[in-house]
Amino acid sequence: MIRRRRSAGPSPAVSAHPGLLLHDAGDSPGGDDGAPPRFTDGPADVLLRRLELTVRRRLDGLLQGDHLGLVPGSGSEAGDSRTYHPGDDVRRMDWPVTARTQVPHVRETIADRELETWAVVDLSASLDFGTAKCLKRDLAIAGLAAVGHLTVHGGNRLGAVVTTGERVDRHPALPGRVAAERLLRSVVATPRAAGGRRGDLAAALETLRRPERRRGLVVVISDFLGDSDWERPLRALGTRHELLAIEVVDPRELELPDVGLLTVVDPESGQTLEVPTGDAEFRARFAQGAAEERARIARALRRAGAGHLQLRTDRDWLMDVVRFVGERRRAGSGGASR
Repeated sequence: MIRRRRSAGPSPAVSAHPGLLLHDAGDSPGGDDGAPPRFTDGPADVLLRRLELTVRRRLDGLLQGDHLGLVPGSGSEAGDSRTYHPGDDVRRMDWPVTARTQVPHVRETIADRELETWAVVDLSASLDFGTAKCLKRDLAIAGLAAVGHLTVHGGNRLGAVVTTGERVDRHPALPGRVAAERLLRSVVATPRAAGGRRGDLAAALETLRRPERRRGLVVVISDFLGDSDWERPLRALGTRHELLAIEVVDPRELELPDVGLLTVVDPESGQTLEVPTGDAEFRARFAQGAAEERARIARALRRAGAGHLQLRTDRDWLMDVVRFVGERRRAGSGGASR
C-alpha cells in the first residue's frame, strides 16, 4: 500500500495508510444518530444551525458551577494548595508546603476570566475521507463547534488558523457567540485542498508562537498522520499555553474489511493501488501497523503535555466530548482522570 511521508513505521506494503478513498466499498457517509451534519449535503447555514442546536442541547450544563477555565481544566494563575489525590498531575506539586507539613500537596490554579482560545484546524485532503457516519472533515468542523460552545462566554475570545496544504487562513480571535458563528462559517467555506499536498501543521502551529500571545488554550484538530514535525512546535506551545489535541479517526484507517480486491487512492499524492483485503494475513499486518501509528501519535501528544480527545466517524462524537469534559472536571476538582 502507498505510504505517505513518514519518519518510521511498517514496510510500504502494509503501512496504515491515512487517507484511503475506497472506490468500490459499500460504505458511504450517512446521517445516522450521533453524526455531525455533512456539509456537502446542503446549504452551509442550515447545516451549521442544525449543528449548533445539537451541540447546545447535548453540551449545555457541562460548565455549570465553578469556572474551571480551559475546556474545562486548571487555570494559569496560582491559587491555594490542597492535599494530593491519586491521579493529580505531579507537575503541580507544591514542594514547600509538602516539606513543611510532611503531607503531599498540590498547588491549585485559578482560571483566567477572559480566556483566549486558538484552534489550529487541519483540513488537508486526507480529511476529505470517511466510510462511516460522516467525513473526517465534517467531524473536525464539529469538534471546532464544540470547542467554541464550551469556551466562548464571559468575554472569552476564539480564533483559528486553518491549513489545507494550498493555503493557510488566519481568523482573528474575537469575543462573543456571533463572532464564533462567523468563524465557523468561514472554516466551512474553506476550499477543499486538491490532491498532492499535505497541510503543513507544524507551520500553522509556529504562527501561534510568534508573536508571543497571552496565556490561553490552543486546540489542534487533525488526524496527525504523516511526519511528526508538528511535535516540536506543539511542545513549545505547551510551555506557555494549555493544549488540547482532537484526533479525528475513521475505522478504515485502523482495519480493513474483507471485500476482496480493493482499489485505493492516496488523496495527497494521487497514487492508486489495488489492495488484496481478502488476505487475512495482510489485514492483520495492516491493523498492527495502524495500531503502532496511533500509539506513536498518542505518545507524541502526551510528551507535548496535550489533553487527547479522539473523535471517530463511527461513534457518537458528542458522547466522546461529554466523557472527556467530565474527566477533565474530575481532575480539576481533585479526582483522578483516566
